[in-house]
Amino acid sequence: MNIGLLLYIPYRDLENRIMAAVTGAGYDVTLAQARVLQRISPDGTRLTELAEAAQVTKQTAGFLVDQLEKLGYVERVPDPTDGRARLVRVTEKARGATPVAEAEIARIEAEWEQHIGKRRMGQLREALEKLGEITDPYR
Repeated sequence: MNIGLLLYIPYRDLENRIMAAVTGAGYDVTLAQARVLQRISPDGTRLTELAEAAQVTKQTAGFLVDQLEKLGYVERVPDPTDGRARLVRVTEKARGATPVAEAEIARIEAEWEQHIGKRRMGQLREALEKLGEITDPYR
């Protein structure tokens, strides 16, 4: 298998397990909605920036944000730096899912560390962080 697939398979499992934990805790979000939600900065993000970060069209991002707003997970507020623009911000309701997701991530990482060992898990994290230096456009 190529390295991209080897990276994707564990990520897909992690993402599926996080979504199962979050929805199991009563947060009614889809995977597409969650991918947009996790890209909203603490101070809010413009819709065009969200679309770019989520790698979807502006129309798709707008549709997902509309759904999230109806569910009470985001709100649209004026952008203090540009009165004509609006920011999408996460609500307290959505922030409540963060500890659920973080706890599941901790469980998964502990499981992976148990499987491959503490040293290799540290090396894996270090290597992926190093790769992020040249692959993450939002760093």
